Amino acid sequence: MGKVILLLILLVASPAFAVTGKTINYEVNGQTYEGYYITPAPTAPFILLIHDWDGLTDYEIKRAGMLADLGYAVFAADLFGAGVRPTEVTDKKQHTGELYKDRAKMLALMNGALKTAKSLGAHVDNGVTMGYCFGGAAVLELARSGAAMKGFVTFHGGLATPEGQDYAKTKGQLLILHGTADTNITMDLFAGLALELEENDIPHELITYGGAPHAFTVYDSPGYRAETDRKSWQRFTEFLDEVLKK
Repeated sequence: MGKVILLLILLVASPAFAVTGKTINYEVNGQTYEGYYITPAPTAPFILLIHDWDGLTDYEIKRAGMLADLGYAVFAADLFGAGVRPTEVTDKKQHTGELYKDRAKMLALMNGALKTAKSLGAHVDNGVTMGYCFGGAAVLELARSGAAMKGFVTFHGGLATPEGQDYAKTKGQLLILHGTADTNITMDLFAGLALELEENDIPHELITYGGAPHAFTVYDSPGYRAETDRKSWQRFTEFLDEVLKK
């Protein structure tokens, strides 16, 4: 617990980490994207990180640095395109809405990020995918596709299953970290996902935190809850230890 608290203090106080990452320009279906890659060692277990509806920003880069300091290689994917980092709610809804309507493109972008990470030497066969908010919904899309990842983790992510989809092909374990007070993603959706995973015999753990609203891990947001952030991060790092070989 002490290590987690220290890392959170460092995150708020300074963006400096023991390992230095780098911006990666890559292409998916002819469009340029701008990801971020950081690794402490050539053989480090791998994490694919999916951003929220702001696009890939300093928030995801800081989280990637925290994970690298814990011994993981991280590729923070870009699902919007190089230079596309919306700041207005209408723009955020537009970019996420386009991908919600085009699930094939959403999936292709994540697979393109995995392909890029592999080309950089990342051990994607020993990996977990994690995401925040919109990124959490994308993570579940990847899980339903049958992607060969050992785990899928969402923080206050979208939980609804699109019509015509299911978890029959899912591989790996799911960890869902959710706020009970989240009015954007209701507890009905939370319970529905639990039942769906159980019906498909998918290994899963769903945790709900009392009093936590949507975006409870996002610093400087109205929904941020420090204690829930600490608890969910601790469970996440324990999960990584459980499913990935170091």
